Formats: sequence, structure tokens, C-alpha cells
Amino acid sequence: MTDETTTLFTVGTRGSALALVQANATEAALAAAFPDLRIERKIIKTTGDRRTDVSLADVAKAEGTFDKGVFIKELEQALDDGSIDVAVHSLKDLPTVLDERFALAAVLERAPVRDVLVTRDGGGFDSLPLGARVGTSSVRRARQVKFLRPDLVVTDLRGNVPTRLEKLAAGTDYDAILLAEAGLVRLGFLMPSAGSDGPEPVSDMPGLFATRLAEEFFFPAAGQGAVGLEIRAFDSRSRVFAESIGHADTWLRITAEREFLRLLDAGCHTPVGVSSTLANGEFHLKARVFPENEGLPRTGEATGTDPLETALTLFQSLS
Repeated sequence: MTDETTTLFTVGTRGSALALVQANATEAALAAAFPDLRIERKIIKTTGDRRTDVSLADVAKAEGTFDKGVFIKELEQALDDGSIDVAVHSLKDLPTVLDERFALAAVLERAPVRDVLVTRDGGGFDSLPLGARVGTSSVRRARQVKFLRPDLVVTDLRGNVPTRLEKLAAGTDYDAILLAEAGLVRLGFLMPSAGSDGPEPVSDMPGLFATRLAEEFFFPAAGQGAVGLEIRAFDSRSRVFAESIGHADTWLRITAEREFLRLLDAGCHTPVGVSSTLANGEFHLKARVFPENEGLPRTGEATGTDPLETALTLFQSLS
């Protein structure tokens, strides 16, 4: 063991329940790989955490941020000034193209990637009544809801996962909400895998039921379910630590998905859903891309053995 691996290593994270679970997983993996490493956690409140009174799009405009910078700006500032060595993100919050001072060094093993419809009556997407109010803060989810069920009313929904579930349980503003399967699983609200295709009770939330939406029906976000480890671009020490706990297959899949977003020049205000699989060295990618304004989505599909080339093929297949 070198002297370098016995020094302090500071992990930066947001303070939500989900962010802390992700930080715990990162720290546990680091501790297992480097038993003598002193690990410290620094909780940082981001712009998106402070501004829960308006939509994420309005927060971005008001704060002058771009892409999904509302959830990363302060973490990157902490990286830049050296107060943390790695920033732990939900990968879908991380912009496709980073400032040259920073780099995505690794990702942890991916959790389930689907979106989940949560209701009070246990019905699925097709059983929502005419004009039902569906809560989400995601432009991607909102556009898919209107594409699949034009009669539904999409209502903005902010707050962490428990808060969103509590808002649905209150029964006043929403008939259903959409959340990421990964967050519900990591926080213990759902089991890691479904026992059936039907609605499941949400743990610790009496009266709420969850339906996991198939990827080919409701396309997830690029990077959904993955935890990203961001470092200073030229910090070789932090890169060694991050890469040592990275998950290779997840890295390959998110590389393809994020490259597709880069080719689209897509950010958080571009409604894009991407589905990927990797089996026996072959990628299978599918996408649903909505125009920024009204209109039907373009779709595409591609297979290949190289993540960047397969992403390009997917991009070129859109029609």
C-alpha cells in the first residue's frame, strides 16, 4: 500500500435521501477496494435543491445554468476549489458534455432503468381515467405521457422521492406520478425485481401502488439508473480511485447512450428516451426523440459492437 492510498479522500454529494444512498454505495466500494483510505463526506446543497418552488426549466433560466447544471454546479465548484475529490451524481443529471476542467471517470453498477407509474388505485397507465393529472418534473416523461395518452394532464412535480410520494398520497393535486425505478429500489420503496407485471404496493406508503413501465413502451432517460463519479479532469489520483470501483458493462452502455445525446446536441430540455442492452459484446440501442416544440417523435434502432459507432448508427437511423 502506498502512502498515497492512506491519505484523505473527500466525497461530495447532494443531501437528498437518494443522493446519500448513492454516496454510501460509493464510499463502501472505495473502502472495500482501499481499506486504509480515509474517506470523508461533504454534503452540498445545489441550486436545484434550493429552488423547489418552480419547475426545473424555470430554475435553469433564473440561475443562468444550462443542461442539467441545476443539480451539479455547486458540486463542480467544490471539485474546482479542491474541497472534494469526487462528486457523486445520478448520471442522468450530468450534462452530456462537461467543462474541460472536469471528467466523468467511472460509473457504479447500474440499477433498474425503467420509469414507474405510481397511483392510489393500483391501476396501470392504460387504466388512468380521462383527464387524470400526472405529476413529473421531467420534460421527457411529460412528452411521452402526452404522446401515449393525449387526454392526460401533466402537472409539474418537485421534491425528493419521499416528498413526491407523500404529495400523491395526499390525494389533492395528482392522480398519478412518474418516478425512476432505480430511486424507488435504492430507497427501499420497491423490491429490486418485480414479482409480476402488475401493480405492486409501495413499501412504507400505504395506499400507493407502483407499475414498472416496459422500456419499449416508455423510454427511459440516457444514463438512468447509473451513478456517475465526476473528478477534476487531470487529477490522476482521484481517477485511479474512481476507476477501481467502476462497472465495465455499465460504462459501455452509458458511453453509447451519452454519445447519442451528444450527437443530438441534447440537454435536459430535449425530450429524449434511450434504451440499451449489452449481451455477448453486442449493443442494441433504441430511441424516441421528440421535437422541442409540438410534434410526433422520431424513432431509431441500432446494433453493433462498439459503443460510439452504435450510437452513430442509432443517430443516423432516426426517422
